[in-house]
This record gives sequence, C-alpha cells and structure tokens, in this order.
Amino acid sequence: MDEQIDAKLNAKEREQRIIDSYRQDEHMMILVFAQWCVNHDLDPAEVYCKAYPDQADNPILKQMSELTVPKEEAGEIADDTLLGVLSMFDNEDLAFVVTEEIAKRRK
Repeated sequence: MDEQIDAKLNAKEREQRIIDSYRQDEHMMILVFAQWCVNHDLDPAEVYCKAYPDQADNPILKQMSELTVPKEEAGEIADDTLLGVLSMFDNEDLAFVVTEEIAKRRK
C-alpha cells in the first residue's frame, strides 16, 4: 500500500516538475521576445497586442519586459533565433507579427 502512495506522490512530483519547467521555458521565450523588441526599438506590449489583442494586459509579458536591458547593453538576438523559439512553443500568431516587423525593418 505504501508503494502505491509513494508512486502516486512521485508521479505528482514529476508532473509538477514538468509543469514548472515548461512555465520557466515559456517565461524565457517571452523574455527573448521582449529583448528582441527592445533591440529593434519596438514596444513588446504593442507587438504582442497585434498578435493577441484580447491579451493586452499580459502579466508575464510585463514581468519579462521589466527584465530587459537597454539595447546598447544587450547581446544581439537574431531574427531566426526568435522565430525558432516562438516556433518551439507553437506561437505562430506572434511569429507572424514578428515576421511582419522584420519585413518593415528591411524596407
């Protein structure tokens, strides 16, 4: 009986670790996006809102935006790197808006 309880607890712990890891990775994706925006003189909230107008007040985006540094202090984030990170999270709507911003910059 104790083994079953231990197995259930271990499964719950594993599940919680997976959820925490995903959440941490998602935060990192948003931070990369926000820093990329700063590096290209874009407001992360405005760009995000173009992709997700119903999520204009995203607390995670706000939190991650506060962690960005001025572009002069930041390392370069390649466009392809950001698009790859967004793709890993199936974030096609935001990737589409980012692609539009890249196209504007290249004109």
